[in-house]
Amino acid sequence: MGEVKVQVNLMNLLDAEAVEEGRLRPAQARAVVATGMVDTGAVRSVLPPHVAERLGLKTRRRQVVEYADGRKEAVGVVRGVIFQIMGREAEEEAYVLGDEVLIGQTVLEVMDLQVDCRRRCLVPNPAHPDQPVNKLKAVSPPLVSRSLTR
Repeated sequence: MGEVKVQVNLMNLLDAEAVEEGRLRPAQARAVVATGMVDTGAVRSVLPPHVAERLGLKTRRRQVVEYADGRKEAVGVVRGVIFQIMGREAEEEAYVLGDEVLIGQTVLEVMDLQVDCRRRCLVPNPAHPDQPVNKLKAVSPPLVSRSLTR
């Protein structure tokens, strides 16, 4: 497939909410513009420590990850990251490690973006080119036991 890189705007969710509520000026919101590598083999996205620090994100917990070579390691997890790509947005957690931003599958799914392998770029899902659409399985209403309705 080759590498797929994309510009990603990253923002601290708490800062974005404070701007919306008028408690913070837009210029004060912590944000980073970066080139991210799309990693279709990763479920979750990754932020390097210096990016997480610039965004003011604190490690909330540690989680064991398994690398492609089989090594396992406990790494920090931050939450409250807004990823913006191609005018679409996702709020996600991210692992903190490495030296580059990696865009994982959960961000791509929420944004309804797909990898165009031939052109080595991201494209909106052709079925939903104007906005992201996420699928949910329809849930039937629960059956109520007769003994509970008496």
